Amino acid sequence: MHTEAVSGWFSAQIVHSGRLPLFWFFAAFIVGFVGIRVSVRLIRAGVRWWPGNLIAGAVHVHHMVFGVILMAIGGVAGLAAPTFELFWRAGAAAVFGLGTALVLDEFALILHLRDVYWANEGRLSVDAVFTAAGVTALLLMGVSPIGVRNVANINQLPGSPPAETTLVVTVTVLFVLAVVTLLKGKPWTALLGVVVPVALIVGAVRLARPRSPWARWRYRNRPVKLARATRREQRLREPVIRAKDRIEDLLTGPHGKPLARLAHQLPAADRMSPRQLRVSPEDRRSGS
Repeated sequence: MHTEAVSGWFSAQIVHSGRLPLFWFFAAFIVGFVGIRVSVRLIRAGVRWWPGNLIAGAVHVHHMVFGVILMAIGGVAGLAAPTFELFWRAGAAAVFGLGTALVLDEFALILHLRDVYWANEGRLSVDAVFTAAGVTALLLMGVSPIGVRNVANINQLPGSPPAETTLVVTVTVLFVLAVVTLLKGKPWTALLGVVVPVALIVGAVRLARPRSPWARWRYRNRPVKLARATRREQRLREPVIRAKDRIEDLLTGPHGKPLARLAHQLPAADRMSPRQLRVSPEDRRSGS
């Protein structure tokens, strides 16, 4: 009975709602991320029976390279698939999801243009993966961004021009609030505001983080506000960030730890000086 209930829910909420491609994207994304993290942690631990890093001559081939290839294959296959071929599109979405996991797992490397996989900066990759997984999960559950469920039907409403104008104004205001929230250094609040718009109002009104672009532009000549923002950062945000980092390190492996024993796994041409990396030499010698 329980299996039948789950099967009925899956058919109604995923298959018949057209979310099957999104479901397979999500499933492949999670499997890809878990798989690659297990792999790099085995490499980091120096497990002898595990293949280790892929080295082509003097080049350390990062797994984001394969991710880009898979994203290209999945994207083109999805575009080429007929609209009515749901399972074909679902397969393409799975390939795209797997590639996305491999790319986002090295998002920090792309941003910094250096190998910071196990450095403190590498936590940004984990943040990117968790963010993408969270947004996809919300979409799977039927959550609609800014509460708009069917824009196409707006023309069928009585008095549609005013309704359309209201929608445009609402989306514009929310977009401005989201930009302000991001400039104030609050990406998580901005993300939450996509599904809970009131969060954007709170994020845009409250003080900016002290190192955010908004603080640099607006608080330069307002030391009292900057001091308040700094105190709030130290009192409220930093303990939360430390807790988040501990949870992420528990799930994905500790960042910012020495990895000197892995030096032999990278070719000489792939080893850069600490000045070039701006991180310790041990952080550079990572399995990724």
